[in-house]
Amino acid sequence: MLITTAIDYTNGAPHIGHAYEKVLADVLARYQRVRGSEVFYLTGVDQHGQKVQQTAEKEGINPATFANKKTKLFLNLWKKLGLQYDGWAATTDERHKACVQAILQDLYDRGQIYKKQYKGYYSVRQEQFITDKERGEDGEFGAEWGQVEERDEENYYFKLTDHSDWLKNYVSSTEDCVVPPFRRNELVGALDRAGEQDLCISRPKERLRWGIELPFDTEFVTYVWFDALINYISFAGYKAAADAELPDFEQLWPQPGSTTARPLHIIGKDILVPAHGVYWPCMLHAIGFTDEQIPQILVHGWWNISGEKMSKSLGNVVDPDALADKFGVDALRYYLVRDISIGRDSDFDIERLVMLYNQELANELGNLCNRALNMTGRFCDSTCTTSHEPTPTDRELRESLVKATAAYRTAMDGYDTAAALKAINDHVTHCNAYTEQNAPWALAKDPEQKQRLETVLAHLVESLAHLTVLLSPFLPDPAARLANQLRMESLLELKLDQLAWGLIPDGHQTGKPKPVFPRIVVEEE
Repeated sequence: MLITTAIDYTNGAPHIGHAYEKVLADVLARYQRVRGSEVFYLTGVDQHGQKVQQTAEKEGINPATFANKKTKLFLNLWKKLGLQYDGWAATTDERHKACVQAILQDLYDRGQIYKKQYKGYYSVRQEQFITDKERGEDGEFGAEWGQVEERDEENYYFKLTDHSDWLKNYVSSTEDCVVPPFRRNELVGALDRAGEQDLCISRPKERLRWGIELPFDTEFVTYVWFDALINYISFAGYKAAADAELPDFEQLWPQPGSTTARPLHIIGKDILVPAHGVYWPCMLHAIGFTDEQIPQILVHGWWNISGEKMSKSLGNVVDPDALADKFGVDALRYYLVRDISIGRDSDFDIERLVMLYNQELANELGNLCNRALNMTGRFCDSTCTTSHEPTPTDRELRESLVKATAAYRTAMDGYDTAAALKAINDHVTHCNAYTEQNAPWALAKDPEQKQRLETVLAHLVESLAHLTVLLSPFLPDPAARLANQLRMESLLELKLDQLAWGLIPDGHQTGKPKPVFPRIVVEEE
């Protein structure tokens, strides 16, 4: 399965929205591996475009130097956040350039690209031509377009309108082409307007040189969106040379008769229309991709501050690098996929980040881990005895685990990370209540309760083993520490279908507990 994210534009610095998208993709990719799927997680950076050129010129440096400097910021942050991606896309890569030019030449040869003169309005911020239909009720272009200029120039155009009817039929007949469903409805509502004119896919070199040259006219470079979107197939091996050191495209992308899953493409809501919901599928259709080969688009919302979108102008942008340093990578990863419903916006709240981590991880799961391993060590010489008959209370705990695992799987298959973590937390809560109900510390005082004591602690350790596997896509490092304390590093090699009661063998020796989730203590200023 190929999982891709929107590549990050190197005209800016990483912010919390970038971090959320990449962590979400990392969690889903790791889950798919636990589920037993072959996964290729691709992310990267978009380095071309007018804004990059202009910013580089202001700084007095070459655009390539500027883009590479910004790229390092993203690479360093993704390393810090523990992203396990398989492919890195940079649009200045020669392999990508070769793929883009091959596609352009093919479309041009087949009459899908043509040249014409056009006079109209141009958004410098969005780097695209716009029409009077983009004006607001007041007759003005909205702030989202930034500086708007009137231009009269000759350019090359992609026949987007040749594919607009196909796109409408595809979106209307493919219920899960965009998820969640309400984001698909937004795309359906925008299709009439978004696909009614052809797409300008070039910029003359006299005003923009920082881009990929058109192979059939070297006086022009490719429009940044047409260039950038192709990364999702170029770095997946599409039209790659044999020595390009890229994946086998036919293994990653569904082919006729294959069982390969559709690619999952993860983006923010602001770039669904028109780029990823209109331009990209029409480009793929023009290239020759079938309906079954069009990626599924997972659209996430924004992290806001007090209901307002984060922006540099408002001074409310949250730096994920600084957050990771202050609160730890585990707390940040957990919060980003715990406190937001997929597809919808959420308010970023540092107090909730600390509260959720301390309550659900340090207090609840951390307490379960410490109790289970500490009492197994103290009262049972660190030995798990699993051969005793379970009582009705024990069976209830087992049923709780089965229910939680099923809910977790359903949630993750639907990309609902918050619901999956709730399923984990529900069983942790059941385990802690089970501990209080059975009071192993009291059982340990009565020699006649030895079997009951062993059974209770074995049930806690068994639950902890399952929870370790379920938690691993979200928090891989803590999961590894849990597996180490359980002395069962092989847990992290298990697949979801292998999770059945009895992971802990009779006589298994556990290790000593160490804090896996140390509490976050915020000093008052």
